[in-house]
Amino acid sequence: MKKIIITSIFLFGILYGFSQQVTFLNEKSFKENVWDFEKNSEWKFAGDKPMIIDFYADWCRPCKMIAPHLKTLQKEYGSKIQIYKINTDQNKKLAQLFKIRSIPSLLFIPANGKYKQVVGYRNVKQFEELISSILKVEK
Repeated sequence: MKKIIITSIFLFGILYGFSQQVTFLNEKSFKENVWDFEKNSEWKFAGDKPMIIDFYADWCRPCKMIAPHLKTLQKEYGSKIQIYKINTDQNKKLAQLFKIRSIPSLLFIPANGKYKQVVGYRNVKQFEELISSILKVEK
């Protein structure tokens, strides 16, 4: 019995830890987790909680500057939100779908309703304000 409890706590900890990580998306995982734009031409959010999607490129300095902020925010907000990253060089179709012209570009997607696109560098405090005002999520 003690082994079962310890194993359960361990597995829960692993799953909880994975839910608090910034996750990378490609076209297939985007359609599964965010919006299947091939089945629904109009925006139809497939997620079950608010999310932020960071459109970035490896060569982009401001993108590199916000990456640690996003990791921190994912840990602080835990399972209340999910933060995803999409490499625009590797996922051109997704970048075109959202008319990404400058990076970093971030989509703030509330659990219900339309997304809002924000372009450019933000510090942690500014991200927290956007999360509160757009996603309606508090720590």
